[in-house]
Amino acid sequence: MFFFNQSRFFSSSSNNYRHNYHDFHLVDPSIWPLFTALGALLLTNGSVIYFHSSEAFWMKLGLLQVIVGMIGWWRDVINESFQYHTPVVQRGLRLGFILFIVSEVMFFFGFFWGFFHSSLAPSIFIGGIWPPKGIEPFDPWTIPLANTLILLLSGASITWAHHAIIANEEEDAQAAFKVTLFLAAYFTALQLFEYISAPFGISDSVYGATFFMMTGFHGFHVLIGTIFIAVCYMRFRLGHFTANQHIGFEAAAWYWHFVDVVWLFLFGVVYWWGGLLVNEEDFYSFVKEFIN
Repeated sequence: MFFFNQSRFFSSSSNNYRHNYHDFHLVDPSIWPLFTALGALLLTNGSVIYFHSSEAFWMKLGLLQVIVGMIGWWRDVINESFQYHTPVVQRGLRLGFILFIVSEVMFFFGFFWGFFHSSLAPSIFIGGIWPPKGIEPFDPWTIPLANTLILLLSGASITWAHHAIIANEEEDAQAAFKVTLFLAAYFTALQLFEYISAPFGISDSVYGATFFMMTGFHGFHVLIGTIFIAVCYMRFRLGHFTANQHIGFEAAAWYWHFVDVVWLFLFGVVYWWGGLLVNEEDFYSFVKEFIN
């Protein structure tokens, strides 16, 4: 297939005359970092133009360039994995992905900080209570609870797929992949339905802003994780993963577990606790009763 062809476009390979006497991978020159960076620059500038004039051409062109760069870059990494991903390289990739997940944790930490800052000491401009006056929060025991169960099941199924790959059980791995992708799509569909039926919008006080930013970015991560797992499933069907070498799938599984954990915090903090009608005195009374 073109995507997994060992020939590498827009890059000059020096492996024909370079002999490695170490376990590290010295990457070849590649156009993709520069190509993708220029696409990101065009995307950001095009977005600014779109915000001011509703002209979306440059924004769409930048987005297309970023997508092409990502596909080409990741294709080269997949090709390199067949030849250069030694145990030392795999350890470095795992560490790099762990650091990426840590950065994602801090990303969501900022939103939770903003949510607690607004909810624990509600401003007089929103009535001194949380949720603000006029806001009807979601019932946490309906769609939010269903989505929680769905994500927990998907976390179990992706773990099932991991163990099936290690045990070389191809049929079980395929079934686990399909279950995970189905649950991920089901979660996204329920989330969209919840947004459509929401009694408030992102511009409805700080509650609407924090709610849609936190759940919206989580939904975006679910979408990225779904694509990640779908690509891993395609690679599994092509025979790219073995019991000893499946670093790409491990990264997808870790990412999906991270998405699960973030949703548990969203459910407990935003949907359940954040939906209670409380003020500062009620909160301290609740904490005192809980401790006693």
